[in-house]
Parts: sequence; structure tokens; C-alpha cells
Amino acid sequence: MTETQKSATLTLNGENYELPIFSPTAGPDVVDIRKLYAQAGVFTYDPGFTSTASCDSTITYIDRDKGELLHRGYPIDQLASKSHYLEVCYLLLYGELPTAAQLEDFETRVTRHTMVHEQMHNFFRGFRRDAHPMATLVGVVGAMSAFYHDSLDVTDPWQREVAAVRLIAKLPTIAAMAYKYSIGQPFVYPRNDLDYAANFLHMCFSVPAEEYHVNPILSRAMDRILTLHADHEQNASTSTVRLASSSGANPFACIAAGIACLWGPAHGGANQACQEMLKE
Repeated sequence: MTETQKSATLTLNGENYELPIFSPTAGPDVVDIRKLYAQAGVFTYDPGFTSTASCDSTITYIDRDKGELLHRGYPIDQLASKSHYLEVCYLLLYGELPTAAQLEDFETRVTRHTMVHEQMHNFFRGFRRDAHPMATLVGVVGAMSAFYHDSLDVTDPWQREVAAVRLIAKLPTIAAMAYKYSIGQPFVYPRNDLDYAANFLHMCFSVPAEEYHVNPILSRAMDRILTLHADHEQNASTSTVRLASSSGANPFACIAAGIACLWGPAHGGANQACQEMLKE
């Protein structure tokens, strides 16, 4: 955002307070109120952040009225049709689309980290079989901080990057394990010869007793679903992760907090409600 020559004047108890106005690269102008309490002794009241931006970000822009979703300036329809999920992950993390060499390196790093620590298998067995999968995800993702001690410092850019790659790589494995555990089937290890979406489907639906071939149409559909859900700006779970990380908590604990928020029926839980409605 850049500061403009414009400003807003707030009159309070006969006193005028000049508030700077910033212009973002996309979206409406914003009024900077950071010094308002110090100068005027008042707070603003905006439940739900309906008119408040909590940070300066160039990652995602959403205009709900126009049905517009941009990742780093790229329209989501272009990314969904011409790209794939891991390429979009790279775009969100690093700010630009990768070269062929950069994409190959990133895909290799993700693929080589899809397995979880073997002791985490025992952790799953502490849950009831009928536990909600989000409850399992909250517990297991939070427990990653007990296994990967070299990427816990949220203030270290390199450790944050390592944690991000590990989370992207291992969350499909953990989600598939949660599903398999709930239906009483054995865990399926990830396969490095499959792409990201196909590997997730294979871990969810294959069994040791027979060969399983991932339907390429379903794999592509899953990849697009992941792409469409990759980032949704300042939503509830994103705000939760940012709030948790502001205390210096490790990345795995912060993401676990975000998953707990996503569980809510007014957020990600709405998807579950839609599925149940369709079944009915």
C-alpha cells in the first residue's frame, strides 16, 4: 500500500484528528487508525472485521460482489485451468510463478516429505474410531511440533519455510490416515511416483489386498478443489493462525489453531453441512 495525499478528518469532542489514507494495489482505500487511541483515547468498534484490514498483504484479493479471487494478481480461473495445486502453493509462498527448474525442485521437496514419523501411527490409535476427522487433525497437526524440532521458530524465515513445506507435504497423509482410521482400514503409505492429488486419493481409497488405479479425471478434479481452497484472504482461520503466531507460537501449533477454527459450522464446517444436505 502507498500513502496518498488524501486524509480523513475525525471530529471528536470539538477536536479534529487527521487520519492518513492508503491506496492498495487492489480494493478500496483504507484509513490508517493506528495512532487514533494514542491521540484521541478512543477505539474503533468493528465486530468480525467487516470494515477492517488487519495487515498489509499481497497474497490474495477477494471481491465477493464481483466473484473475483486473485492469487498474487492471477485470477483463480486461469490458475485452475492452466496450473496445478503445487504450482499455486509456490506462487502463494514466494510471490511469483516458478520456472521449470524451481517447480521441479519444489515438487521434489514436497514429495520427499510426504511420509510422517512412524511413531505418529501410535498417536492415531489414541482416538476413538468415531472421532470427528477435524478433531483428529487438530491433535495430530499440533503434535507435529513434538517431532520436527528444527522448524519451530516462527521468527526464523528458513524454519518457517521448512515448516510450510512439511505441512503441505504431510497434511494429505495425515488427512488420509484420519479417514482410514475412522473406517477401520490400514494406513496407506504415500507414493512418490504419484502427483499430489493422485497420491492423496490413493492413500484414501486403496487397500493392500488389491491394486488401485487413480482415476485421472477425479485426480484433476481434486487438484482443482485444492487450488480453489488454497487461500481465501482474511477469513476466520487465517486470522486465527495470525493471532496465534503473534505470540511466537510454533508454525504447527498455529496451523492446528487454524484447523480448529475451520472446524466451525460458520466456516469450513459449512462444507460438511452441504454434503449432509446433498445426502438427504
